[in-house]
Amino acid sequence: DGNLHIYACGDDSVDKETFQKDVEVFMKDIYHKAADMGGLISGEHGIGHGKMDYLADFSGPAQMRLMEGIKRVFDPKMILNPGKICYKVS
Repeated sequence: DGNLHIYACGDDSVDKETFQKDVEVFMKDIYHKAADMGGLISGEHGIGHGKMDYLADFSGPAQMRLMEGIKRVFDPKMILNPGKICYKVS
């Protein structure tokens, strides 16, 4: 389907903090490569919690405003799918 599903697995040879930092660097590299090739960081089922911090960096301000506008039209009370917001709520 053209999607990459990447899962980082660690072991006891590296402490958790170092592992998390290494994974973050690796994921940013992968997301940049996908963007360079015209791809997106989201898949067939949305962005997910793991990529939410990267969404604005790889989508741009216009797409972020569009997503916020759609959410506000269909869910003005912010009650649908609570906690699944990909922008700062004002």
